[in-house]
Amino acid sequence: MRILIVTHVVRKNDGQGRVNYEVVLAALAAGHSVTLLAAEAAPELVEHPRVRFVRVARSRLPTRLVQYQMFALRCGAWIRAHRNGFDVVHVNGFIAWAGSDVNAVHFVHDGWYRCGFYPFRLLRSFYHAYQVLYTRLNIACEKWSFRHTRVIVPVSQKVAGEVRALGIGGARVQVIHNGVDVDEFRPGASERARFGLPQAPFMLLFAGDLRMSRKNLDTVLHALVHTSTNVHLAVAGILHNSPYPALVESLGLSGRVHFTDMVMDMPALMRSVDAFVFPSRYEPMGLVLLEALSAGLPVITVRTAGGAEVIARDSGVVLDDPDDAAALAAAIMRVADDPDYARSLGERAREVARGLSWQAMAERYLTVYEQVHAARVAQTLPPGCATEPVKL
Repeated sequence: MRILIVTHVVRKNDGQGRVNYEVVLAALAAGHSVTLLAAEAAPELVEHPRVRFVRVARSRLPTRLVQYQMFALRCGAWIRAHRNGFDVVHVNGFIAWAGSDVNAVHFVHDGWYRCGFYPFRLLRSFYHAYQVLYTRLNIACEKWSFRHTRVIVPVSQKVAGEVRALGIGGARVQVIHNGVDVDEFRPGASERARFGLPQAPFMLLFAGDLRMSRKNLDTVLHALVHTSTNVHLAVAGILHNSPYPALVESLGLSGRVHFTDMVMDMPALMRSVDAFVFPSRYEPMGLVLLEALSAGLPVITVRTAGGAEVIARDSGVVLDDPDDAAALAAAIMRVADDPDYARSLGERAREVARGLSWQAMAERYLTVYEQVHAARVAQTLPPGCATEPVKL
């Protein structure tokens, strides 16, 4: 097959970019050719003889809203001019003003807007007004994009529900969970000294954006106040402009919370802690949660995090309310006080992760590609040619 993938970035150290990176590797291994219509692509992909990289220059105009629209206009024009050269066109959400065959949905702005934790208000300030405008414009664009594709691939059942809430559903929706590198993220020897972490305490890990409230570090910190002083927290994320160091100080937790800033070797950090805590107020399907499962960590999360749907009672703790600090504290203490329970959760978490490898994910995408291609071929056969119907 001749496959076109349209996205901003295709590389390993990017969430959506990593998904597309792994799909490209699987497509090449299967003998297909791939064209990448993107702003940036990993050099090892670009150098492959069956990969064509069409670079879409980033706009220099002000605001992300205008920049993304310019990107979508440029991609749309290119797709329309070259559409007949491809068997499958794969886009990611709203990224091009053009129709597609497969749309991988990593985030639904309408779901975020209506989830109950959306922090912006139209009349509060200019910044808030801009964020609301940006969100609502993306909602309209995503609706258009979803209606102009053959198959919609949400990254979780949570995201699939948000797609259906837009009035789009039926057989066109096929969920494919994000993947994880089960060899890179695995249990192993601790390296706490490398990250400036104390050796003795029970160490929790929180990883995510430290500049906004969506990831919900504030509830983790308030829960930590109500746990044993032997429970510490490592926090991985960019500290610049973060309000959380001040909150840590105000709660009297300075000796128990350890900010590592941005960590490039997350597998080693995960091998150096005892449990992972992730009560995100809104999460489509966080890769970091899957990585924690693969590392064999007991995971404490909430139902509002899309990745929670892969966790059963024996492979992690899933709470109902992301803002219930008391329930979170109780869950933390149960894991911290019962080593056998924690060990059991971690072992089962690792088993869950093995079924969510990057290879398994990519093969599911290739199956969708094959279905789409077969359906397209069937539609173009001349009258009288027999063919089996293809269900999408």
